[in-house]
Amino acid sequence: MTLHADALATLREWVSPSPEQDALRSRLVRHLESTPDGMWRSSYPDHLTAGTIVLAADGDRVLLNLHRKAGRWFAFGGHAEEADATLASVALREAREESGIADLDIHPVPLQLDVHVVPFCDPRGGVSHLDVRYAALAGPDAQEVVSDESLAVRWWPIDGLPELEPSMTDLIHRARDLLC
Repeated sequence: MTLHADALATLREWVSPSPEQDALRSRLVRHLESTPDGMWRSSYPDHLTAGTIVLAADGDRVLLNLHRKAGRWFAFGGHAEEADATLASVALREAREESGIADLDIHPVPLQLDVHVVPFCDPRGGVSHLDVRYAALAGPDAQEVVSDESLAVRWWPIDGLPELEPSMTDLIHRARDLLC
């Protein structure tokens, strides 16, 4: 199965938690059905991305990265690469690369979908990232490392988060409810 086929099957089968999330699911499915390169950066002005919110093993903290280009705190995530076999593997690879933590236990089913415009992703103009978001637990001895894509990587207490997009706060709480 190709990455495109895996992503399409994952999204077709995903049971969304709300009518808004189901509308996004339908948009992502239509995108993949109509766009053969819909998983890749070459797909303009929309393409799929995948990410992971990382929680500490005790569920009391979340690991966020201060994105170098955006200057805001986010979960880990990014674009598919040729070696990625599944949408979940894109999310896991990105989380490992950007957090420096190899020992992540990812939940195999997406938790949330999001669409956001990234003005600096493509020289042709803004790109809509059709983002599929997963959750993972870090091992109890996990040590984060700042990657080239981040200005900082930091554990935040769930009850003391920085200013985040509402969808990111929702993702953190969904992850905690599911994994902890």
